[in-house]
Amino acid sequence: MKLNKIYSAVLISLLPSASVFAAGLDRSGQSIATFLQPGNYFEAGISILDPEVSGKDKSGNTATDMAGDYYFPHAALKVQANEHFSVGLIYDQPYGADAEYSGNNNFVENRPVLFKGGTSVEVDTQNLNLILGYQPTQNWNLYAGAVYQTVDGTVLLRGTTYSAFNGYDFRTGEDESAGWLAGVAYQIPEIALKASVTYRSEIKHKINAYERFNAAGMTGNTLLDNAMTVLNASSGQTELTTPQSVNVDLQSGIMVDTVAFANLRWVDWSNFKVQPYNFGKLSQMLGQAGLVPGKPNGFNLIDYKDDQISATVGLGRKLNERWGANVSVGWDSGAGNPVTTLGPTEGYWNVGTGVRFSPAENYFIGAGVKYFWLGDADAVTGAHTQAGQFADNHAIAYGLNVGYKF
Repeated sequence: MKLNKIYSAVLISLLPSASVFAAGLDRSGQSIATFLQPGNYFEAGISILDPEVSGKDKSGNTATDMAGDYYFPHAALKVQANEHFSVGLIYDQPYGADAEYSGNNNFVENRPVLFKGGTSVEVDTQNLNLILGYQPTQNWNLYAGAVYQTVDGTVLLRGTTYSAFNGYDFRTGEDESAGWLAGVAYQIPEIALKASVTYRSEIKHKINAYERFNAAGMTGNTLLDNAMTVLNASSGQTELTTPQSVNVDLQSGIMVDTVAFANLRWVDWSNFKVQPYNFGKLSQMLGQAGLVPGKPNGFNLIDYKDDQISATVGLGRKLNERWGANVSVGWDSGAGNPVTTLGPTEGYWNVGTGVRFSPAENYFIGAGVKYFWLGDADAVTGAHTQAGQFADNHAIAYGLNVGYKF
């Protein structure tokens, strides 16, 4: 049942990242599998997602193809310093969003005003993980590390769906912060058995973000217009915390040249929220004035109802000395329904397959594809007022990576 040095490392690494269209803003799945490979190892790759997300606003108008295509790279280097100590660097883009509404619907402002256009969101994050590992025996690996993270986000709200916030702009600029990770792994190389549990901390960002209410002076409500004007002249700090998470990774040889694998992931989205400083001030004014019933303390620009749980299971098979392949099935719970209009899907099912070609024993080239059935969702604004329904959507993900053992 024993696999050779490179095959046991790469048979399960041929698919696009498990979470390319997961709950909340999750993208990469934050795997540390490369750090757990034997010896010295380098890997780099890219995943691309092509989603098709459409629905209807609460008036029955169609909102077509609002989710943008996106790609994200990853790279990792692991060095086995000696028999007991290892060090690794992993770069990925763990969270993100890319969406824009167009056409004739309540998520688009088509009137001749200064803030014409569609509601849109763009979020980019980068993680650089420095990991140190201690192997007291060949079976155990205890590891921990520091995580450097950048966040850059833009949200533009347009259309009658957002009422007083029609025309609102929010831009964070790039902000930097740090967190940590820790975990433990156990392996029996002779049967390609490997199990690991990794915890990642939340990472807090405090941002002096740009905010503007472009509808100031245009709503017809003197009190509201004056409040917007005052808020446009003020500023304060916005707090944004990316969530804590736990990954469980399992693999085992089940017959000659064949491994079974599984990944389980939990992300604490239920405690995630984005309430920009001035957005929060105006939402409190609206709530206390009774204009947003049940929200006397205001509301968030983005939040989620539930935590995310996802799972992927599959089989990898060595076909011959140069070729290998795998298949997988994945499920994601979503982060609760209803969902934000900035990401109107709830969870998914997917199937995937991948192949790899190894010209020599110490390196490979892999490629994979996944098809996603995206969950139907009711879309709401930050105030949790009904905005629309999105159903029968899907996505296709592609991945390419290379690995080298040295």
